[in-house]
Amino acid sequence: MKMYDIIKKKRDGEELSAAEMAYVVEGAVTGSIADYQLTALLMAIFFQGMGERETADLTAALAASGTQIVLDSLKAVDKHSTGGVGDTTTLIVAPVVAACGVPVAKMTGRGLGHTGGTVDKLESIPGFSSALPPEQFRAQVAKLGLALASASAELVPADKVLYALRDVTATVESVPLIASSIMSKKIAAGATHIVLDVKYGRGAFMQEQHAAELLATTMVDIGQRVGRPTTAILTSMDAPLGNAIGNALEIKEALAILSGSGGSPDLRAVSLAIAREMVLHYYPHFSPDAAQHMAEHALSSGAAMQKFAAVVAAQGGDLTRPLPTASLSYTVTAPRGGYVAAIDPLALGSIAVDLGAGRHKKDDPIDYGAGMVLHARVGTRVAFGQPLLTAYASGVVSTETQAALNSAVRIADSLVTPTPLILKTVAATAPPDVH
Repeated sequence: MKMYDIIKKKRDGEELSAAEMAYVVEGAVTGSIADYQLTALLMAIFFQGMGERETADLTAALAASGTQIVLDSLKAVDKHSTGGVGDTTTLIVAPVVAACGVPVAKMTGRGLGHTGGTVDKLESIPGFSSALPPEQFRAQVAKLGLALASASAELVPADKVLYALRDVTATVESVPLIASSIMSKKIAAGATHIVLDVKYGRGAFMQEQHAAELLATTMVDIGQRVGRPTTAILTSMDAPLGNAIGNALEIKEALAILSGSGGSPDLRAVSLAIAREMVLHYYPHFSPDAAQHMAEHALSSGAAMQKFAAVVAAQGGDLTRPLPTASLSYTVTAPRGGYVAAIDPLALGSIAVDLGAGRHKKDDPIDYGAGMVLHARVGTRVAFGQPLLTAYASGVVSTETQAALNSAVRIADSLVTPTPLILKTVAATAPPDVH
């Protein structure tokens, strides 16, 4: 088998075989295939695309390229979000679902660009460790029904090689490559069922609805073909989902929702919708209403809060100690009376990175107390001088950042109807075809 022939085949629009995909993935891991040849293939895929079977074959090969966690006979559900601003769903969904008796094996990641990462949020809790060896990860899922871990270097190493090349060759925006990258990590992490929260809108990676829907459909099809039942929910990211943006600030909001003491109603609603789908995967005989009721009860009864506290303690965290806080703040107030017509999630996510809540480079330190809190949401009626949001940082907020914050919220004279939070659910239309 020759890489030249594989590149030529894909360049000409032909489908690659499972054996050819396995050859490419193995060569990426071992270094036996040169970067320039891998890049040529990625560019050919970018322009020619991949078929459903072909995409599933690439996903399976990627998942098999490193360590794969096997949960033995345990049936476990995982969830994944394609990234957003103020998107703290994992910290709410995972304990809610685990409190419903559904094991959750959650491998999670760090922040990417303007979107926050669950690992960074969890590590703002004093003492918390997300580095769980596979044995501990497996044992904790079996004992507590939930583990929240960062992906190890041994998990899907081929994807790390290919993604690094995609990142510098303008081939990131390929639906088959995005789908196989996401799904390979979910499969390697051991979950038997997967629920995806696919974002669309101004603050999402996929800003156009049709692109997000295509990505959702592609990932659901992959799950079906590799024997991992998958459901995707399309949710809006035209405004921040939660009221908090930033690591410790988002932990505080998650705790408020788990304890019933506050938090964004939008964040709560989307979290419960994801939880419902995860419960339905585990209890397929349930009706959607029954699954929704079970998730709501786990939240309102305090069971989800107890589950989260137990998992944090098991991973070395201490919720009795204060979370990091920033020393300085800047508040944006309404320049006039009216209604909040728009809150730009992309702008606020990028500003949060500048404040220290995220990274410009992968080795940048995180300021866990930095970020911002919204005091109004789209559709809120506000008076002149009313606080709209407060930004927090360890250093002085520059005049340029102040100007960007002021322009991120738009006020209108008339009421604006927010974009619907949940557009649709995408599920497989046939039983999984194990291949």
